[in-house]
Amino acid sequence: MAEVADIAGLSRRSIDDGAVRNATTLAVPAPILEHKGFTALTGVPLAEWRALAERAIEPNGYYLPAWELAVNASAHGRSGVSALGAWREDSLNELAPTEPEPNEPARLIGLLPVVSLWRACKIPLPALASASPYGTLCTPLLDRSFAEDAAKTLMNEARRAGAHALVLRDVSLSGAAMKAFVQALRHEALQPIVLHSHLRACLDARRAADDVLRDALSAKKSKELRRQRNRLAEHGAVRFAVARSADEVSRAVEVFLALEASGWKGKRGTALRQNDGDLGFIRNATRGLAETGQCEIVTMHAGDTPVAAAVVLRHLDRAFYFKLGIDEAFAKFSPGVQLTLDLTRHLCNQTVIATADSTASADHPMINPIWRGRLKIGDAIIPLRRHDPVVTAIHAALKTRHRLREAARSVVHRLRGS
Repeated sequence: MAEVADIAGLSRRSIDDGAVRNATTLAVPAPILEHKGFTALTGVPLAEWRALAERAIEPNGYYLPAWELAVNASAHGRSGVSALGAWREDSLNELAPTEPEPNEPARLIGLLPVVSLWRACKIPLPALASASPYGTLCTPLLDRSFAEDAAKTLMNEARRAGAHALVLRDVSLSGAAMKAFVQALRHEALQPIVLHSHLRACLDARRAADDVLRDALSAKKSKELRRQRNRLAEHGAVRFAVARSADEVSRAVEVFLALEASGWKGKRGTALRQNDGDLGFIRNATRGLAETGQCEIVTMHAGDTPVAAAVVLRHLDRAFYFKLGIDEAFAKFSPGVQLTLDLTRHLCNQTVIATADSTASADHPMINPIWRGRLKIGDAIIPLRRHDPVVTAIHAALKTRHRLREAARSVVHRLRGS
């Protein structure tokens, strides 16, 4: 329970704003701060977590148990995570009276994997931040029937752990989960503080693929892509394949890993298979999700040669485009774009998929012109007390950190371009 210890230590150093506080909680040794609503991620009952995921008001494939537990088990720098849980202590039968039956189990209605703000951002202030799940989306799982109650309970559990704020990183700012937090905060005369935001590409998969691609690509660009595809076909028939079963995915992930490591990520040493922990995570996560029909690996071949592959997660009515790997020997034929075009057709033909989140960076040069929908993604502070000077300090520290990181990123981009 390293994260519990972090929060406890920070709480004892925090500023008292005069609000009602649990003095006993702040004075006891760190392990006492562990409670049902704030515990190690591995302590969350798996069956309840899976059931909550099926009832989630907003999808997040990166917080599905098979994925996040694999991340937590071995992914570099992302293991040893804690969790805030919201439990509803009443009947599971929504038509029954609100009084619980004797010995009836509680229902998990909210879940947010978290780490301390120190671990997330190296800021020594008492806050919890959503844990990075190796994908750029940290939207909490909230039960659609009790979303506002779940948000309120998660906030209360964070208070009990000694936090003054929740920092939701890479969250869908216009999504249903964030709206539930806004409503819960409103009842306490509070409101979220948006640190920064950006728009990222998404696909409206309810439209016909031909219409999507016609709107996305000019006649000139379409003609050029057809020419490149014909040139690629000179190396063998171009084939798009989808791995779905656990065994198929286990084989296909090795192809994806080899392609990813063959490119610039391999040269920088950041490819998944170059770290044993990351390699174990992606193998276990993709197979685990494939067993429940929540992961596919799509591959494009030229003859017998794989030229591009990507991992795609599925949760409820949304798909998540995790990562893409290409064989740079075929770069002049745009294999990544070609694969994305076929993936677009594939997703638009799936009646259960309504949208697909690119989970890409803002202004991504490959996906943005093809997937024209936009999701507003950003970081937000959820204050847990009114007029709290600690929250003011957290806000100032996070803003300063963001400015410094953006300045450093600009310098790196300039140096690479020179």
